[in-house]
Amino acid sequence: MLAFSAACNHGQSRPGTAPQSSAKRYALKGKVMSVDKNAGTANIDNEPIAGFMDAMIMPYTFKPSAQIDQLQPGDSITADVVVDSDKYWLENVQVTGHSKPAADKPAATVHIPAPGDQVPDFKLVNQNGKSISLHQYRGQTLLLTLIYTRCPFPDFCPRVSHQFSAIDHEIRADPARYGKTHLLSISFDPAHDTPKVLRAYGFSCAGSKDPALFAHWEFSAIPQAELTEFADYFSLTYKEEGGLITHSLSTAVISPDGKIFKWYHGADWQASDLLQDIAAAHSAS
Repeated sequence: MLAFSAACNHGQSRPGTAPQSSAKRYALKGKVMSVDKNAGTANIDNEPIAGFMDAMIMPYTFKPSAQIDQLQPGDSITADVVVDSDKYWLENVQVTGHSKPAADKPAATVHIPAPGDQVPDFKLVNQNGKSISLHQYRGQTLLLTLIYTRCPFPDFCPRVSHQFSAIDHEIRADPARYGKTHLLSISFDPAHDTPKVLRAYGFSCAGSKDPALFAHWEFSAIPQAELTEFADYFSLTYKEEGGLITHSLSTAVISPDGKIFKWYHGADWQASDLLQDIAAAHSAS
């Protein structure tokens, strides 16, 4: 298994640490299961990697990023896994064979959230076990991101949760914006992410055990019955296997009128980007 922690404070470098002093390299062999060129990631079913991890399917990024362009589902590859602190990626990717992916159901048209799209009133259960819904935040700018609390991949859920923590901290220091915004982290793993688990995860992300946290930043789960429709609307792909969920990332800024203001696919955004979106959404409302 990965030797990574799922703590929410990933993404911060340690003061005084040399940028590449801890980098380690491992030889990977595996098969490409899916490719997401928009996010710059591919899910690889890798064979056991000696000294690093067991066989599993997990997402990888690439350096240089253009290496992903040569990959297709079904390709067999070799590569170097580079692990540096809490980040990892593939280098020196070589395609060693091609095979046609197993036949599956025809892919439905993927819904891409677009500015101006009305967001459905999805029902959720928050960290206090209370039923909430997206429409109740009308009149505020809502920042919404999708996570699951067990995610071990530093560049995925732990990263976006760390960025949301920075946003929450910044807005709390500005009373004029505080009452006009709301943050919502939504789990797509409702079987595991119970209110109790979400509450503990929220405290961990915020570095505080003050229940007042949840007045501005809530943690919730989408019920299993609504998960498929919810995932389709927010262009979330996910697959559970071996106790892990391989998944894409999806973060949305919803304007006070309940419509998509901006949508981010992947983790290629910073807290500062969403803070600018908040200001723009307020100005446009």
